[in-house]
Amino acid sequence: MISRRHVLAAGGLFVALTVAPAFAAQRANFTQAAFEAAQKAGKSILVEVHAPWCPTCKAQTPVLAKYESEPRFAELAVFHVDFDTQKDALRTFNAQMQSTLIVFKGLKETGRSVGATDPLSIEELLEKAL
Repeated sequence: MISRRHVLAAGGLFVALTVAPAFAAQRANFTQAAFEAAQKAGKSILVEVHAPWCPTCKAQTPVLAKYESEPRFAELAVFHVDFDTQKDALRTFNAQMQSTLIVFKGLKETGRSVGATDPLSIEELLEKAL
């Protein structure tokens, strides 16, 4: 027999699975064209310079994922720059090291950090893009 509790639980699960992804930030691999389009649209932007072998980058990943899933960062455009293969992008952003996080509001850079893994400092940086 199906109880009211089962129906409510199933409904809650359905809503969580269908609505929650709508709150996620928009992630993409960096391309100059997409980045410039986001800037011209006045979007909040995070540029994440990452290397797969970097332990600091690995520590940043779950922290960034947590914040990117929150509704307040739903409009954040996140561009992933590969430190090893996208040298032109590194020059564009004057990024000297992997684990560099840079935030923009439209055309203006509003903050930058290198090697930050503390959730509070990353949250404060992301808020500078809003």
